[in-house]
Amino acid sequence: MAFDIELQSERGETLQAVADPKNLLHRLIEAYAGTDPLLYEIDWNGDTVFNRLQMPRFLSAWQELALLAQTSEQTKLVEDIRALAERCESGVHLYLKFIGD
Repeated sequence: MAFDIELQSERGETLQAVADPKNLLHRLIEAYAGTDPLLYEIDWNGDTVFNRLQMPRFLSAWQELALLAQTSEQTKLVEDIRALAERCESGVHLYLKFIGD
């Protein structure tokens, strides 16, 4: 159940992408015990889309999740996705899309 995470335009064009072929994100989110359920709503088998209005909540939860990263590979993945989320937050008609298997 690997993910691709994309920053997309309103037309569905991929502007930037992060791949997770080793399924590191799935394990991190399963271990996440934060108070905001937003990350639990990511669909492993389908697609989940977040818009810029959701980004403050997403980034707050993501900051908690980042503390769970134990390897340089996990840290890089978390930071790369955070960068996509920050770009989504600062733009209009941009979407952060988690594409599951």
